[in-house]
Amino acid sequence: MDLELEGAPLKAVLNRLRRAQGQISGVIRMIEDGRDCEDVVTQLAAASRALDRAGFAIIATGLQKCVADFEDGQRSGEDPEQMRARLEKLFLSLA
Repeated sequence: MDLELEGAPLKAVLNRLRRAQGQISGVIRMIEDGRDCEDVVTQLAAASRALDRAGFAIIATGLQKCVADFEDGQRSGEDPEQMRARLEKLFLSLA
């Protein structure tokens, strides 16, 4: 399944990833500066959520494309059970 994000979905995913990148850089600086453990963990959790949300957005877009391809009969020879198993694996990778 190719990643084909355009327009608003692409911008939203990139914004989430950039936010996570900034948060991770902040966590590194906080650790280097010897900041309070609670503050570090809070920032780390925020970065983790941003990455999860970006991943879910990418999976949702892929799922939408799979459904559209399936309905249009443009599948790449993959049977519905294979497609379901592949998508399940993607969802579980973020769980």
